[in-house]
Amino acid sequence: MTPDRTPAGGQRHAAAPAMRYARREHEFRPSPVRAVFELALDPRFVSLAGGNPDTALLPHEEIAEISSRLLRDRGAEILQYGSGAGIGALAEVVGGLMATQGAQVSSREILITTGSQMGIDLATKLLCDPGDVIVAEGPTYVGAMGVFGAYEAQLRQIPVDGEGLVPQALEEALDAVEAEGRRVGYLYTIPHHQNPSGTTLSLTRREQVVEICARRGVPIVEDDPYALVGFPGTEPLASLYSLNPAGVLHLGSFSKIFSPGMRVGWMAAPPQVRDRLQIAGESVDIHPSVLAQEIIAAYVGTPSWSEHLGRLRRAYAGRCQGLLDALAQHAPQGVCWTVPSGGFFTWVTIDGVDPGADILGAAIERELIIVPGRACFAADPPSACLRLAHSSSSPQVLQEGARRLARVIDDLRRAHPV
Repeated sequence: MTPDRTPAGGQRHAAAPAMRYARREHEFRPSPVRAVFELALDPRFVSLAGGNPDTALLPHEEIAEISSRLLRDRGAEILQYGSGAGIGALAEVVGGLMATQGAQVSSREILITTGSQMGIDLATKLLCDPGDVIVAEGPTYVGAMGVFGAYEAQLRQIPVDGEGLVPQALEEALDAVEAEGRRVGYLYTIPHHQNPSGTTLSLTRREQVVEICARRGVPIVEDDPYALVGFPGTEPLASLYSLNPAGVLHLGSFSKIFSPGMRVGWMAAPPQVRDRLQIAGESVDIHPSVLAQEIIAAYVGTPSWSEHLGRLRRAYAGRCQGLLDALAQHAPQGVCWTVPSGGFFTWVTIDGVDPGADILGAAIERELIIVPGRACFAADPPSACLRLAHSSSSPQVLQEGARRLARVIDDLRRAHPV
């Protein structure tokens, strides 16, 4: 006799029906980095995929002392629920950071978020209906593409060159959407040291982009987490928000200039827009971590933090140059790459390879992990391409990664020629 497997004290139930998912579920994109996370832990593999800030450079003892002091002196307050807008002290810090890019903002314009990824989600939730079009650079940030799809918006991408997105291409894309009788929800752009291309939008083009969008009534979502990690000698350019606060939502992050694990970012928007964003945010997370906000407010902006930021900028510049030197040494003919002035990434373009080739699969065969360029486009890319990250790699890893990449390119040219 089959034993009764009814839980003690419980009642047996019929099998639940298969879960029915919403149509948008298929738009949830796995991160190409997290998809190979286990492989990246294998010591045989070299990873140039993850754009991780170097938290090893933080003054950990000082951060520990700040955290201990905050909890010792104000623990009951800090461990309680907080405001959905964020704490006032952190809004003041944000105002100071944004002033370095020419924006004069009040606390009424600032909303603290659980990372700038949340800002992309809130902007799309507030500005886009299903079927609307979002215009962005091609290539663009993979994490944003997943948000666009989740809200059933369609992505149209425009090319970038050495000065960032091309204004004429923006005009043409907006014309095409208008001719189709569709609505543009917003322009999404990463103006400094773009993820993934490494390019920076020039000041002249910033002014042109702002003028085009203002004239055509298209909001801009400016995702700017890399503005303050330019290499030494490179200062941040004027933010798009500083050029037109009424038509731009600005997203910032403490992940690149302090700690990604804190999960704290911000949005700047006109007060009436910011209030709507706050309501939308409270429906998701109630409020960002009060403890994380207090730690950041007590550290960012201090002389110690300024020294830390300087160390980061010097370290990233050295690592980027190490990667560029390694590519120059090992890359075969017909391979080119961007030369960033800051940030974490270099974009590599390969001649003689089918743009639809499985570059990640070929790299894994050579025990190398990269981000394939296809992941950064809504459709097939115009050429075979990939993203390399230098931010957390040693000179030895960068050299070996470039050497293995050269072999991958040779493999691809044999197996998937154009």
